[in-house]
Amino acid sequence: MTNNLVLIVGSIALDLIETPYDRKENVIGGSTTYALIAASKRAPVSVVGVIGDDFPKKGIDLYEKYAHNLNDLKIVSGKTFQWGGRYHENWDDRDTLYTELGVFESFNPILSPSNQNHSHIFLANIHPDLQQLVIDQNKNPDALIVVDTMNLWINTALDGLINVLSNSHILLINESEAAMLTGQDTINSCARALQDKGPQTVVIKKGSKGAVLFSEKLQITIDAYPIGQVIDPTGAGDTFGGGFISCLADGKTMDEALINASVLASLCVEGFGTDAIIAADKTEIIRRKTYLQDRIR
Repeated sequence: MTNNLVLIVGSIALDLIETPYDRKENVIGGSTTYALIAASKRAPVSVVGVIGDDFPKKGIDLYEKYAHNLNDLKIVSGKTFQWGGRYHENWDDRDTLYTELGVFESFNPILSPSNQNHSHIFLANIHPDLQQLVIDQNKNPDALIVVDTMNLWINTALDGLINVLSNSHILLINESEAAMLTGQDTINSCARALQDKGPQTVVIKKGSKGAVLFSEKLQITIDAYPIGQVIDPTGAGDTFGGGFISCLADGKTMDEALINASVLASLCVEGFGTDAIIAADKTEIIRRKTYLQDRIR
């Protein structure tokens, strides 16, 4: 068994991001990118993903810098997954300008032997059938499997998602998705219904209102760190996931993982793309953790 290593499986993309303040093209993005950078601050990370031969050198350099193992990062002929989004001034509303799957359309996450025995697996919000394929290849019966999802899969791949949840330990989901998936109207009833589907720990993210963690013996509520100015919310949820699972891989408690995830997500939105989480120094991370430690209950 490979101990305390995090395996991340998700999308890798080139993003076009428009906000009320700026517009940038060819931003290195995708769920894997954000989760990797966040997780690498606490644990070694292996990546499973696919990119096209148009993926820029700055992206390759980023992955080589932050990943411990790139054996299953495949470069194939064709275009990297591309996504474009435009945020409204309230930051809660976003228009998808385009989605071009490129080589990601045929993504088949086959794990090499070096990636089949990790202690912690983060399945980012890719199609549930791909998530299940990774679970099926895991050879570590003690692996902690953390799953993220999104409303698209709730609407279009519900049966597959339910199957994934039955084989996972922790679910990360936002408040509206939790209500959509369960049909419940309170956060507590959503959590109970989700636990009945498999994962005994459920983290329901509430955006600017923080997050609540439900497990068999715990209920932990954390406030969101107060953001001075949002620059770009892209990838905040993926950053949260990477920060959460890596803290657990580092041997920390659920409380500490929730704080670490919240801090890194707060940093993510203060810069374009991954700029702010890359630039974040330990002093600022510690300062924000101290602030949130007094606001967890």
